Amino acid sequence: MTRFIRLSAAALLPAVALAAATTSPAPAADRITTEQLLSRLTASIENLKTLRCNVRAQERLEGGKYQQARTAMKMTFGPLRVYLKNAKGIEVLWVTGQNDGDAWVYPNSFPYVTLSLDPVGAVMRKNQHHSVLDAGYGTITDLIKGSSQRRDHSFERSFRYAGDTTVAGRPCYILRADFPQFRYVPYKAVAGDTPERIADKFGCGEYRIMERNNLDPGEKVAAGRTLQVPNSYGRRTLVCVDQKLMLPLVVQVHDDKGLFEKFEFSDVVANQPIPAAEFTKDFPGYKL
Repeated sequence: MTRFIRLSAAALLPAVALAAATTSPAPAADRITTEQLLSRLTASIENLKTLRCNVRAQERLEGGKYQQARTAMKMTFGPLRVYLKNAKGIEVLWVTGQNDGDAWVYPNSFPYVTLSLDPVGAVMRKNQHHSVLDAGYGTITDLIKGSSQRRDHSFERSFRYAGDTTVAGRPCYILRADFPQFRYVPYKAVAGDTPERIADKFGCGEYRIMERNNLDPGEKVAAGRTLQVPNSYGRRTLVCVDQKLMLPLVVQVHDDKGLFEKFEFSDVVANQPIPAAEFTKDFPGYKL
């Protein structure tokens, strides 16, 4: 019975990041160089202390189907604390050093009780490109900076400033990466490899490694096994960066099969204090 409850909750867990933004051309602003844009974007993300926003996500799942979700999130960094609530009323709370490392999850469905689930385990990662611990902009930083484990950094070097646009009325810079050599390549696993560790070597994210090779999150891969692994995160990546906040409002990634994922951030409020009480189970309005 416990297994049934957990799987039911997993099917409804919120996407960490979300879907398409409608953009329109913006008047030309003072030109910014690629190096300046990358530097300012990275600094803005790395200097985040708190973040509130709404996220719309579209993620491609196995079989080519797309999952869409709308999620309200709030976070603090140092220590990391995350609260998410999606449009279906599902709530997730994760706080550093609490609940033995598990997330509290209220599924808003039978049996209407709060569950404790591993945030990077198979249940919470089911049909999710990213874990709750990647909420916000952490994945984007990894995209543009790359992993120290990678030998080939040509994907990160392919990012270019590509003009200006507006997203929901806000002027944005366009940051674009074109990487036509994206493909799956054979990789022979070594001792200690997991999907996460392999993804770090290739900068490709865990989801497609697990999908293509029928692996579970955290699974130990037998040394010597040959896997098919993406050689980068995408074939074409588009990031629309708010010119005032210097934070992304749209992130869109295409690979060899077309759209892989698309995220839109709105109502972004950065570095404004969030009371610690908002990251407790008994905060008014929560059902956790």
